Formats: sequence, C-alpha cells, structure tokens
Amino acid sequence: MIATSSKLPGTSSSIFSVMSQLAAEHNAINLSQGFPDYDCDPKLISLVADAMKSGHNQYAPMTGISSLRTLVTDKINLQYGSDYHPETEVTITAGGTQAIFTALTACIQPGDEVIIFEPAYDAYAPIIKSLGGLVKSYEMAPPDYRIDWEMVKKLFTSSTKMLILNSPHNPTGTTLSDEDIRALIKLVKNNDVLILSDEVYEHLVFDGEKHRSLAMYPELKERTFIAASFGKLLHATGWKTGYCLAPENLMKEFRKIHQFNVFSVNTPMQVGIANYLQDPSVYLGLADFFQQKRDLFRNLLAETRFKLLPCKGSYFQCVTYDHFSEEADTAIAMRLITDFGVASIPVSAFYMRNTDHRVLRFCFAKKQDTLEKSVERLMKV
Repeated sequence: MIATSSKLPGTSSSIFSVMSQLAAEHNAINLSQGFPDYDCDPKLISLVADAMKSGHNQYAPMTGISSLRTLVTDKINLQYGSDYHPETEVTITAGGTQAIFTALTACIQPGDEVIIFEPAYDAYAPIIKSLGGLVKSYEMAPPDYRIDWEMVKKLFTSSTKMLILNSPHNPTGTTLSDEDIRALIKLVKNNDVLILSDEVYEHLVFDGEKHRSLAMYPELKERTFIAASFGKLLHATGWKTGYCLAPENLMKEFRKIHQFNVFSVNTPMQVGIANYLQDPSVYLGLADFFQQKRDLFRNLLAETRFKLLPCKGSYFQCVTYDHFSEEADTAIAMRLITDFGVASIPVSAFYMRNTDHRVLRFCFAKKQDTLEKSVERLMKV
C-alpha cells in the first residue's frame, strides 16, 4: 500500500452525511440535513430548460455570466445601500461552501490565525487547517448564543488574519444585532484583519427584523468577503450555485483561486436564475414563507418534552432536552432515528471540542405534512 500523509487526519464523514444515511437506513423522517423536501418553482425549472434549449451549454465566463452578476450587485446595492461593481466585485460560485473555501484559500497562509464562532458550520475549521492556518474558537452557549466581544478581543494576536461570521446563524438561528455590529467595527478598527461573512440565509429573518449584511457598513465592507447561496434562496440546494462579493482588491485574489478550482459554474442554471430573479418577490417573500413554517413547527414542538430555543433566522430550530435526560446529544440523536424515526443533528458536532450542551437541531424547510408527522413521533419521546 502506498503511504500517504493526510492533511486532515482527524476528519471523517460530515455529521450531515452520517445522519442522512442513518435516516435512509431506518426509514426515518430526515430533519437533519438542511434541504427542502418540496420542489422549487416549476417556472424556474422551465427557464433553465429554455436556457439549455437555446444553446447555453458551454463554459460560462470564469466570473459568471454578466446578466447574473449585474442582477446580484443591483439587488445587494438596493437592499443594503452598497456600491458593488458587477465587473470587479462579484463572482458566481459553485455554491456557498465553494465561495467560503475559495476566500479562505486566497488569504490564509500557514501560521495565520482565523477566529470562528462555535457552534459553527462544519466546513470552516477543516478548510483552515488544510491551508496550514490555526483555528481559534470562541464558544457560544445556549440559550441565546450571544457573543462577548471583550472575550473575542482577547483571542486577537499579531497572527490574527480573519474572522468568520455567520448570520443568520447555522445551527442556532441567531442573528447579529446592532450592538454586535458596533462591537465588531470597534474590534477591527485600525488593523488589517479580514472578515468572511457567511450570509447564505440572508432572506430568512423573522418577526419583522432585517438582515444586517456586512455590505451595509463601509468600515466592514472594505475588509469583507460575503458568501451567499442561490440554493437556499431558490429551494434548490442540489444545484450548488452561489456567489461571493468583495472589494476589488480582495476579489482579484479570490478569482486567482476560483479560476483553478472550478473555473466556471453551470451555464444554463446561471441563465435561468438570472431570468427568474427579475421578479424581486421571489426573494422578498421568503421570510414570510419560512416564518409560517417556523411558527407551525414551534407550535407543534411545544407539545413535546423538548424545550424550544429562540429562532430569529435560518430554517433551523434548536431544542434542549437536559431537563429530562442526561444522554449525550449524539446518543439521543441516534436513538431518535432508531426508536422514533426522526433524524436531527446533535449540536456538539458543530464544536471542534464536541462541547455538549444537550441541544439538537431540526430543519423545518419541509412540507407541513412532514413536520406534523415528525412531531407525532417526537411526542412519544
């Protein structure tokens, strides 16, 4: 056998793959992985099919087709009062994770420190480690998962290169507040620290609140990569299309990596999406659409033994169970699949140290019937 040296020796299959596979094996309702169980708009599918029939089947430009880049920057500039340029400050990517991977690869050198806020999307830390970077984690805790920015400040050293923020947050459903933004601006003032802002759930903010994109704040925008996802916006996660926004000097470095990574992204889908998003109601109505699902799911779960945690955004609902069980979250998550037929994600999987607060995450981007059947089973726990 040929000897190899792993760049990620402690890394195995992601918790999403593990739980989804177990759900399939046990015929469980899958509320673990974050994808809808309903289809996207037939009109969108028709527009992509029309693009294929019209001959849009060869390589797209490396940066993305012009009409989609223009649509993205017009949308962002209008929503957030920003001034991104479609030619130099946006690149279409193969999903949000590829945008994150590329931004990190463009900037992180061996020995650079990157601050992440845990529980965190499980891609952040492995990517940083594979680049020779050092992960410095700030651990948030339930029920509110708030950030103590004075403690974050203590994580800063001369080697701090970047912070990764995620709002609305996966897995907790929290969002950045005005107070958070003010503290962040103060924290990065007079230094060269970069920010990677994961905003894939930007349109899923509830109860009349507004998404605080870092594109809104000039002091932050000048140092920030913003990663976004069309999959979340269009109920089409399997299409793996997204984009990255950044100031021109940062985007130049991003594109150097992007061109040797995927080079370009699925052409007919770019054309179809550009035509579909001419109607702003497609994304402006998402908050109401998902709030109805959130409210339904929370009302149903309130009848179970689980205790609801706040959910201000995203399409994830977290619950605690420590008042009736001392089981590890991984153990109870497995038991929910095998004994009750419902798949969730143990939130300890989002901490590098597997910190266990006895919290589970459920995805509510599902049909009403799916949510109702799931809770019928959870009532028996």
